Amino acid sequence: MAFPKNDSPSTSPLEWDGAEVSDNDSTAGDSDAAKLAQMGYAQGMKRKFSVWSLLGVGFSLTNSWFGISTALVTGINSGGPVLVVYGIMLIALVSTCVGISLSELASALPNAGGQYFWAGELAPKGYGKFASYLTGWFAWAGSIFTSASVSLGLGSAIVGCIQLTHPTLEIRPWMVVLAYQLVNAFAFIFNCYGRHLPRIATFTLWFSLLSFTTILITVPSTATTHQSPRFVFVHFENNTGWDSNTIAFIVGLINTNWAFACLDCATHLAEEVQHPERTIPIAIMGTIAIGFATSWLYSISMFFSMSSLPLLFNTPTKVPILELFHQALSSRRGAVALECAVIITGLGCLIASHTWQSRLCWSFARDGGIPGSSWLAEIHPVLDGPLNAHVASCSIVAVLGLLYLGSHTAFNSMVTACIVLLYVSYSIPVLCLLVRGRDSIRHGPFWAGKYGLVANWVLLAWTAFTLVMYSFPPVMPVNAGNMNYVCVVYVLVLGAVLVYWRIRGEKTYRNSEERYEEVAGNEEAIF
Repeated sequence: MAFPKNDSPSTSPLEWDGAEVSDNDSTAGDSDAAKLAQMGYAQGMKRKFSVWSLLGVGFSLTNSWFGISTALVTGINSGGPVLVVYGIMLIALVSTCVGISLSELASALPNAGGQYFWAGELAPKGYGKFASYLTGWFAWAGSIFTSASVSLGLGSAIVGCIQLTHPTLEIRPWMVVLAYQLVNAFAFIFNCYGRHLPRIATFTLWFSLLSFTTILITVPSTATTHQSPRFVFVHFENNTGWDSNTIAFIVGLINTNWAFACLDCATHLAEEVQHPERTIPIAIMGTIAIGFATSWLYSISMFFSMSSLPLLFNTPTKVPILELFHQALSSRRGAVALECAVIITGLGCLIASHTWQSRLCWSFARDGGIPGSSWLAEIHPVLDGPLNAHVASCSIVAVLGLLYLGSHTAFNSMVTACIVLLYVSYSIPVLCLLVRGRDSIRHGPFWAGKYGLVANWVLLAWTAFTLVMYSFPPVMPVNAGNMNYVCVVYVLVLGAVLVYWRIRGEKTYRNSEERYEEVAGNEEAIF
């Protein structure tokens, strides 16, 4: 049936067909707001993002070549260059399936809630409310943990640069945590002014690509020695203690996987961009394509340019990519200059991560899923953004940074958890879609047909794989200092979520019928 212009907003978004959207900006906003009303929400955010700025946010957050830089040492410990080079290819293939699955749902049901909204709409009757609630918590927790991991990577890089220029300095955990808090606070400022985010995202996109190109040319051309193709494409380095190279490869994949995480970012800006049913899939798939091209070429280039692999493992800077720059350029200042480009790129990544986590917090709060929802769901009228949700999310990130003082291993387990929790949050709505039937919902402009079905099953299989295999300890033999505590993180997150659900969430969290009733009073204002 045709899209109703002023029918009751209780019409399910799974049922309306949607009229053709005009390319005229003056009418597009009204049409987008009308579609949002069909989902049970009033338009609360300004649609200020373009295709390029949305792609900028998505790529700034994923920023695969930056991710490879920060996760380099653990990856090469678990397989050497082989793990990174071929791991990127494997994860890029999986990420393409993840991207297709997310793009199909974002195109059919564009909403800032993303996966938690889809889960609520697609779950079997009677299960939608809890499925949505559970998905929302997993997604938000994953976004918080991601911001913490990016902050740690940046803090380590900054302290590493200081150590390289002051060789007698011995790096202490408190130094890294101090830098962590400073970069988290610095990045916090940018998301306080929502109107500037599109320009910041676009700048970060182009600066990241410029930095990538500069490093890609500079490091190989200045390196005094170059490794052989056999070293880059065949050499397997297993320093994990695992007898099986296969297990060593698998436990090291988490680091490569981190470079392709957070693909749902663009979906949570669905209410801040025009034509989200078309724009979001472009941003998601574009992020994967650029991410693979940059990270794969970058890793190959860096491995060809290194002179000593053991020095990367044991560098006093504790930042292997910085040591690699130093080896290639034979200049401390030159290495720091290139690392500064990486750090600035990383700051753009952290700003995008703050954007992502604040939108998730805000959208989830407006449905009553988080303690203090009424306060967290407010939109600041002057600063044009969910300021309260942003303050709360960044404060949690700041507190999590203190965990590094107590245990590096526990903090790293939280980083692992962020990847798996995000995969689980993607899988719940996809599983609901398969149970319901892929052709039982209105398809958006992006629909992959039988390829989409394959992508859905790959996502579910990969989620099950990571849930088990990423729980393995990274090194052997296992002791309290090197154990993988990711299972503890799962239990803590799930326990807190279930306790809040039983105490309050079950009463305060809104289902779709309640949303439609609440927005009905605002129908005339929207249309």
